[in-house]
Amino acid sequence: MKYLLILSAFALFLVSCGQDSTSSEAEDDIQVTEESENGEMEGDGIHYGERIDEEGVIGYSELMVQLEEQDSVFAKIIAEVDDVCQKKGCWMNVYAPGKEESERLFVQFYDYAFFMPLDLQGEVVLEGVAYRDVTSVEELQHYAEDAGESEEAIAAITEPEEQLKFMATGVKILK
Repeated sequence: MKYLLILSAFALFLVSCGQDSTSSEAEDDIQVTEESENGEMEGDGIHYGERIDEEGVIGYSELMVQLEEQDSVFAKIIAEVDDVCQKKGCWMNVYAPGKEESERLFVQFYDYAFFMPLDLQGEVVLEGVAYRDVTSVEELQHYAEDAGESEEAIAAITEPEEQLKFMATGVKILK
């Protein structure tokens, strides 16, 4: 899938190179931006993975209620970025917009097909599957290392942890 996305982006690039630069249609086409290596800019934000819009978005609190009743929920939510993997952007933590005290959602990207910018901040729309899972000590230590935590902080992780997770098929960074 990763190679399909790369080939699609390359094909869009080739097509846009052949268009008349004065054409208004060319301005409406998706273009890869310098802001990110694998995000595509549209009028409503920068898209990673599958293109998504805000139609059908549920609130963070509604997602929590659904997860109390079900093991997993396919959902589309708006969230605020807390932090991003500092190694290559392969995961991020998000929370309810404007509510830093809300439970964090650990987000990974389906099939490892796309990554987030390391300096990502602000609100995003996520589409995918939310679920609760127990994360092993080894994984927690790995994620802490990716986040740039100190050796002491990493060594202090000695118990597995139940986490709220989200496997995203698409992410849209809102403007």
